[in-house]
Amino acid sequence: MIYFIYGEDSYRSKIKLKEIVAHYKEVHKSGLNLVWQDVKESGFKDLIGNFRIASMFDEKKLIILKNVFASKDFQEDFLKEIKTLNDSKHIVVIFEKEAVDERGKLFKALKKDAKCQEFSFLAPAQLKAWVAKEFSARGGPAFGGEGARIEPSAIELLLNCTGSDLWHLENEIKKLCNFRHGETIKKEDVFLMVRPKIENDIFKTIDAIAQRDKKQALDFLKKHIEAGDSPLYLLSMFAYQFKNLLIIKELMEKGNTYALLAAKSRLHPFVVKKTYYLCNKFSLEELKNIYKKIFQMDLDIKTGKVDSEMALDLFIASI
Repeated sequence: MIYFIYGEDSYRSKIKLKEIVAHYKEVHKSGLNLVWQDVKESGFKDLIGNFRIASMFDEKKLIILKNVFASKDFQEDFLKEIKTLNDSKHIVVIFEKEAVDERGKLFKALKKDAKCQEFSFLAPAQLKAWVAKEFSARGGPAFGGEGARIEPSAIELLLNCTGSDLWHLENEIKKLCNFRHGETIKKEDVFLMVRPKIENDIFKTIDAIAQRDKKQALDFLKKHIEAGDSPLYLLSMFAYQFKNLLIIKELMEKGNTYALLAAKSRLHPFVVKKTYYLCNKFSLEELKNIYKKIFQMDLDIKTGKVDSEMALDLFIASI
């Protein structure tokens, strides 16, 4: 019997493979007939050799093949024996952790004769449901609780930070659950704990604004848009960063030392450290005016008065 597991979503495909292996080990206790073969390191003769070796326990063999689509020779030999392999009592799993070329002969043969399961990236609605389910499971009975709770707006922001990368999401979900310990996870928690790559770029954009280099700031913004980043998400990042700048700047104006800023602002020390140096490049009045502009821009976008992408351009041009 042949199973074919493939697709861009390597997280879910890996889980499926683990399920198959776990079920096999549950039935076949010796574990001596579980074979892993990387086609980049060994050829088709090794696969056939594993089939021909008699099992001392008369068990089914489970042979997991990786990187089959990296070798044309292996594919050609496999195609010649595909019927024999599929009719065997033994199990062959072809595991590809990425998308494969669907035009090839092997792919078409596997789609016809094997048991196939494709793992594409989850659609937005499915992704949100997956995140909510993972939070609930992470804080559930197995972890000594009743299930972690997260606000919908926090899920939205989390997905903006991570995209559809479930490996990244899993790490951030663990981090947020440990941070909140049973309390409802809010948007502010995601801002604080999740460090998307985009944040560093936003700091660069704000630094360009501080240097009054509008051209560079607009160039940074253009790169984000071309990369597919949502204008509304970019706006939320600007709002978050300028709000922190305003909080720190007001405390500095009142004579508070750097050592007191984290405690008095109630911001994480990491946030204070990254924000502090930028504060010196703005006056308090400038920061207040910028924050008002962001608030007005958000309102104009949500009421349909201006296109979100154009609003960001006008925002940078107006500073």
